[in-house]
Amino acid sequence: MSAATDLLIDAFGRIREAVHEAVDGLTPDQLDFRPDSQANSIGWLVWHLTRIQDDHIAGVAGKGQVWTAEGWADRFGLPLSQADHGYGHSADQVAVVRVKSGELLTAYHDAVYEQTIHYVRHLADADFTRVVDSSWDPPVTLGVRLVSVISDDLQHAGQAAYLRGLILLQ
Repeated sequence: MSAATDLLIDAFGRIREAVHEAVDGLTPDQLDFRPDSQANSIGWLVWHLTRIQDDHIAGVAGKGQVWTAEGWADRFGLPLSQADHGYGHSADQVAVVRVKSGELLTAYHDAVYEQTIHYVRHLADADFTRVVDSSWDPPVTLGVRLVSVISDDLQHAGQAAYLRGLILLQ
């Protein structure tokens, strides 16, 4: 492995830790708590960050998403399209993402984490300059896409941690 893959593995591991710290021990009602009708819940934030990671890693790896390939969409039973990952959700769409348990949420995240690490572990430094999305100007390389996923995931995990703090203060 290269130093770059070591760093990526560490970053994705930190996301996993933050997800577990935000979710573990909370009830379904706590996971669904929204401090305002326009706000996101911990359940939605963690579901969304995991769906984006799943979607983006599957896309660059040329594999199926864990969400559908491993039956997670059926286990969650959300009233959304199986292709939905939460990007651009309205407040009403956020409200329908209600998770059955924290264990289900973190188990899905862990499955995506495992697929992510399996993919990243086999990357060479030359892979990071490969263009994975030419619809942007400049085109998005694999390295940029991976850093984008990490950035987005860490922001949402931080939001979930903040919400956990609000919940536990009540």
